[in-house]
Amino acid sequence: MADVTKNFSRLAAPLLRTGFSPEFKAKVGLEAIRGLKTVNELGQEYGVHPVQISQWKKAILEQSEKLFEGKQGPKPVSEHQEPDRLYGEDRAVKDGIGLAQKRSGISLP
Repeated sequence: MADVTKNFSRLAAPLLRTGFSPEFKAKVGLEAIRGLKTVNELGQEYGVHPVQISQWKKAILEQSEKLFEGKQGPKPVSEHQEPDRLYGEDRAVKDGIGLAQKRSGISLP
């Protein structure tokens, strides 16, 4: 009976799904894009099916177009947000002083 369970556990083990980290996917996908090794060689090296590597490569190439879309650089500050930022800092300082006064028991006019 023990031999049957040994054989069954060997058969069941490959059926488990393996989750790959995004860093790993990017690393393998970029190597596939470089083309120094074939997808089959990369699959054997990293223990991943070649079709999966091709899918990661395709995803990287499709996502790379979106990388440079839109405006780059610092975002402009709107005029109506600037006073709130300045007054917000002033309020925080006043609130901090008020809190310190409450904790110390000192009351100022």
